[in-house]
Amino acid sequence: MSSPAPLSKLPASVVASVADLAKLRFAARELTLFPQRPVKSALNGTRSSRFRGRGMDFDEVRPYQPGDDIRSIDWRVTARTTSPHTKVFREERERPLMVICDLRQSMFFGSRRLKSVCASEIASLLAWAGLNAGERIGALVFGPDKHRDIRARRSQHSVLQLIKALHETSLALLPAGKAQTEQASPTPDKLERYSLSEVLEDTRRVARPGTSLMIISDFHDLDEDSERHLFELARHCDLSLFHIYDKLESQLPPPGQYQVFNGAQRFLLNATKASLRSRFEQHYRDKEQRLQQTALRLKLPLLSFSTDEPVLDTLRLAFAKQGRRQR
Repeated sequence: MSSPAPLSKLPASVVASVADLAKLRFAARELTLFPQRPVKSALNGTRSSRFRGRGMDFDEVRPYQPGDDIRSIDWRVTARTTSPHTKVFREERERPLMVICDLRQSMFFGSRRLKSVCASEIASLLAWAGLNAGERIGALVFGPDKHRDIRARRSQHSVLQLIKALHETSLALLPAGKAQTEQASPTPDKLERYSLSEVLEDTRRVARPGTSLMIISDFHDLDEDSERHLFELARHCDLSLFHIYDKLESQLPPPGQYQVFNGAQRFLLNATKASLRSRFEQHYRDKEQRLQQTALRLKLPLLSFSTDEPVLDTLRLAFAKQGRRQR
């Protein structure tokens, strides 16, 4: 009889390893997260904005206009053209990136790989891409009943702290010594006690105005309180939503009987009844529609990721499209 596999050797479909998430640094070079757009903070930083004035980078020379700072007059161009010209500077603004990753119980579900693995990969790619762009990187990683706070710094150490938090939070919900061939599920004593509303409320306490917030979740318990917190966050931060789902959540497998485990108990699901299948699929459509309507109402970017598709391809296409829209 083979002995149980150590947690460090769990398959990549169950827990993303620290090494695999660290390697995503190279893949993240393909991502450009920040097209130019007005920002919601007056902090100096590493990326140019559309605010103009005396600042870090020279932008252009144009004819003098009433109200221009006399100190910015370009005397050489003025002498050459015999009409006053002034230098215009493009001020640098900072938009620190904060990754909010939901690793609560509902994320530990998947047919081919767990939603938590997909979320960990997205969080790591976003953090590496932000660091490559010269941004300060911070994060909040939410488990079922607590969260890990990574202070924003322009340092590789911050990203590695995030990766460690993602890995350890994932492992914390798995039974010790789980065999590689067994289905991984949360232990009964670690069921979800942290709502999405509380996740967003904690995020509001930490996120400063002007922060670029990337929220990664399945949003399964989106409610009115959650929507209110999203509204308040969107007022002062650049907010993007990353929705993780598994195809089994939207459509049951072929008719039959299946053993299901909810983290506390096992039971038999009879998927042969047409009425059950219809209610199941309608429930998912209702949740998905609410999320889409919330994002549309608040004018928030919303990206959806299926657990059986590579996350890098979806991110690359989405950010490239966003960049073209901003030009």
